[in-house]
Amino acid sequence: MTPHNHAKAGDYAEAVLLPGDPLRAKWIAETFFDDAKLVNSVRNCLGYTGTWKGKSVSVQASGMGQPSLAIYVHELINVYGVKTLIRVGTCGGLNAKVKVRDLILAQGASTDSSIVKGRFGAFNFAPIADFELLRSAASKAEEKGMRYHAGNMLSSDIFYHADGMAGYDKLPEHGVLGVEMEAAALYTLAARFGVKALTICTMTDCLITKEEIDAEQRQTSLRDMVEVALDVAVEG
Repeated sequence: MTPHNHAKAGDYAEAVLLPGDPLRAKWIAETFFDDAKLVNSVRNCLGYTGTWKGKSVSVQASGMGQPSLAIYVHELINVYGVKTLIRVGTCGGLNAKVKVRDLILAQGASTDSSIVKGRFGAFNFAPIADFELLRSAASKAEEKGMRYHAGNMLSSDIFYHADGMAGYDKLPEHGVLGVEMEAAALYTLAARFGVKALTICTMTDCLITKEEIDAEQRQTSLRDMVEVALDVAVEG
């Protein structure tokens, strides 16, 4: 147990999905898991373990932003022995070719966060996904006929930029596909502790074209994304 998690040793499967929203963690457990069991409710950051296609899997809400996610990921790896972590979330689009409902598989994650910056001496560390998880997610998205893009994601500590799109500077010109708030910290910790990690996001609103997803499409798209992530996690 930790100050943030009252799960016991063995309560988590070796593969864990990481939505930010606690209610989305609850929805994933109740919608997809067989025999779902609540294993953590500290601060209402809910965690569950169950089975998917006969294999053990867990889901743990990570909260909003990299500092919050870093706490849960550090403890899942070092206290609970988790080996595979897959963030499932939504993101904003920074490239017009990415349409609403498309998946972005974050091959790499740029960031403005001090969680990554300044911690590697003279070097800028490049946080990247586990290749096997990335390849598996791309394959499963293709099998389901889902549109996806694999490439660079921005993990920003700022949600509301005072300068609007100008706050993203040259990143869209360099092929960054979308913006969210967690992937870079996830990949950095996975690299530090030698485990596997991947971020899969559904693009729900494009900052370039101003397209937005409606409530019904959002729910359908999240269901498709979670099924891909679960299939990847249990094969992981």
